[in-house]
Amino acid sequence: MNIRTAGCLFFRSQCITRGILTSAQHRADQTPLEITEKTKFIPAPTSKYDWIGPPDRLSNLRPIIYHIPENETQLERKLRHLRQDTEDWNHDFWTRQNITFRKEKEEYIQSQLKAKGLSERDENGRKRNLTSEEMAAFYKHFLDENYEKHAAYNKEWYQRNFTITTLMAKVTLHNFWRTLTGQARSKSKPTTMS
Repeated sequence: MNIRTAGCLFFRSQCITRGILTSAQHRADQTPLEITEKTKFIPAPTSKYDWIGPPDRLSNLRPIIYHIPENETQLERKLRHLRQDTEDWNHDFWTRQNITFRKEKEEYIQSQLKAKGLSERDENGRKRNLTSEEMAAFYKHFLDENYEKHAAYNKEWYQRNFTITTLMAKVTLHNFWRTLTGQARSKSKPTTMS
């Protein structure tokens, strides 16, 4: 187990952003709890920028609402949709992973306290905690058990980000070429000649 994989589990959710709008494909796979628990915020309708919201309480990821340009090209739309789909995919993965982690952590703590003959709370009503060495055993076990899942996640994440980066380069090149040739964005769809 390397530090990167361990960091992926605990810190990736703090760094990766996700969108609040899910595609129909993701929405069909979600339970009602996952759909209703998503952070909801709405930017001002006149906004010209992407909006990043507060962290979601289940996934710990910040939702993004991507700005839709007035005359969005097909390439820009494809890029925005791929970015949104990736944000939704990240949210779904980290919601499930964090719920599983918290559940297994609580079960581990309860089993360790029970093995020691201790109750969940001490004489003063405070919740008992395990030592860092005892919790390190749980963290290692959890990472080992989920190694393949995290490796598959990382592979998919890198593939998605490579595709997004390639599309961003195409959009930038297209916009640069349009500026260079003096073409303005058309407010209407282009017509084709027969």
